[in-house]
Amino acid sequence: MTKEQLKKIIDKIDGKGYKAYKEIEGEYEFEKFTLYIDYVQPDPFAPPSRIRVRVPLSISGFEKELFSNSSRQVALEDFLTRSVAQVIEKLPSIKGTGHSGNIYIDKGGQEILKRSAMVVTENYIEARMNVGLPAFGRKINGRGALTQLLDFIPQIVEKGLLKKNLNVDKIWLWVTTVEDQDYLRNLLKELELVAFVADGSILPRESGVSDKPLKGKNVVPFKSPESLRVKVTLPNRGEITGMGIPQGVTLIVGGGYHGKSTLLKALERGVYNHIPGDGREFVITVEDAVKIRAEDGRRIEKVDISAFIKNLPNGEDTTSFSTENASGSTSQAANIIEAIEIGTSLLLLDEDTSATNFMIRDARMQKLIAKDEEPITPFIDRVRQLYEQNGISTILVMGGSGDYFDVADCVIKMHNYRPFDVTEEAKKIAQEIKTEIKIESEDIPIAVKDRIPLKEGLRAKGKKVKSKDKETIRLGYEEIELDYVEQIVDKSQTNAIAEIIRYMEKYIDERKSLKEILKAVFKDINEKGLEIVSPFYGKHPGNLALPRIQEVAAAINRLRSFKVK
Repeated sequence: MTKEQLKKIIDKIDGKGYKAYKEIEGEYEFEKFTLYIDYVQPDPFAPPSRIRVRVPLSISGFEKELFSNSSRQVALEDFLTRSVAQVIEKLPSIKGTGHSGNIYIDKGGQEILKRSAMVVTENYIEARMNVGLPAFGRKINGRGALTQLLDFIPQIVEKGLLKKNLNVDKIWLWVTTVEDQDYLRNLLKELELVAFVADGSILPRESGVSDKPLKGKNVVPFKSPESLRVKVTLPNRGEITGMGIPQGVTLIVGGGYHGKSTLLKALERGVYNHIPGDGREFVITVEDAVKIRAEDGRRIEKVDISAFIKNLPNGEDTTSFSTENASGSTSQAANIIEAIEIGTSLLLLDEDTSATNFMIRDARMQKLIAKDEEPITPFIDRVRQLYEQNGISTILVMGGSGDYFDVADCVIKMHNYRPFDVTEEAKKIAQEIKTEIKIESEDIPIAVKDRIPLKEGLRAKGKKVKSKDKETIRLGYEEIELDYVEQIVDKSQTNAIAEIIRYMEKYIDERKSLKEILKAVFKDINEKGLEIVSPFYGKHPGNLALPRIQEVAAAINRLRSFKVK
């Protein structure tokens, strides 16, 4: 239909009950774009309606060089999403009840993630938005709807999606920055590094509730110690320098409030790309790094934690350990084994969020409590084995125990937010001051068993699956709590995890392992796009952002009905 026909329909239903808006669902041709009204909300207070605008590439004016590879495509899509959001923010409001007049696009925060909100192809650009169709009470506000759909939407296209009206230099900055970030992340293994922090990076954030960079004269730009400085040449930016964190066991030490946890938090987020101006654009971590912490109260389903905990007083088998209410130490052990099961080459830990008895047993405690009375083999006894036998590195923030000096390959001291390489000094202290700690672990490999999900524990059919917020997914009447899965950075990632849990049911045959199932799902996503997991595939796929396989597995492991064999 034409936009004139859309106007006639709106004029006809003006003042009628809200459900009459259903008549506008369909496809409409405008001068420069096609408008798809995919879904109309039944009520002004219900979740908003879903629309798409599709602009031919020839009209948008973007050359194919801007999205010639996957890095550039994600970057351009991200830029255009934020561009549309900026236009929306400047539009005047339309008064009415419920969500009247609202227009929303899922633009994200400081990270650049693959999203379903924007798609760039060789033929067109498509923006997916949510709109609150205007109403007075529960009656259609026709004049407001005409303004919203026939005035505001064309403005969004004109100002937000046409290259001639955008800052071309900024677009190229976005595209080349992301391309350089991906290039550097792919280079880490060749350089035998697990992370890189560029000189000049700004790591502190604005506040506990804001992820924007801290500003002001007291902000200390990052500066690498000479001994750890690495020089790399990027495809677009050219030569940059920064601190390379080597494979192996790395300690981050220092006094309180000197930047230890700030550095670790930046490394946690370094698995994602960041927008230009964030300050962490070139804080780059291997893509499969996993933050590990204690998590009292979480459920564990048949995880082999015997490398860390066994010989429990009640005789319980820890080679297939289950509990509805894990302690700090058992949850931390399970978190490590689950991360290894799904795939990781780097563990990130902070003593502040770890169980003390899981991390270390000092010499005095070893003398008081004999090994045959202590079920826990502390992490200090396994951390080198994880690297030497399993190829898994560790970066650990440690401010309270120098016993880890004995097992560390690299020790970085943070002082006034500046890093110093104190490895030689730490090793010297370890030689001078003997701790008399005995390594209590048995020389057995840390083996991880594949777990096979059962259909009964992941059956989503007929159940409502949705995310409530960034930290919660609801599956039927059950909730998955993700508060301590710290590398989920966006609510739209949680939305996608919820949809993946629904979608993955097609691969559960009680023969495939959890890892095999999730790899099959991510293969579909890579080949067909993120929206393949949405029930609205082919239309408006909802507000989804790509999570990592690690966070999807973490969510499933926290589902209390999850069952495996």
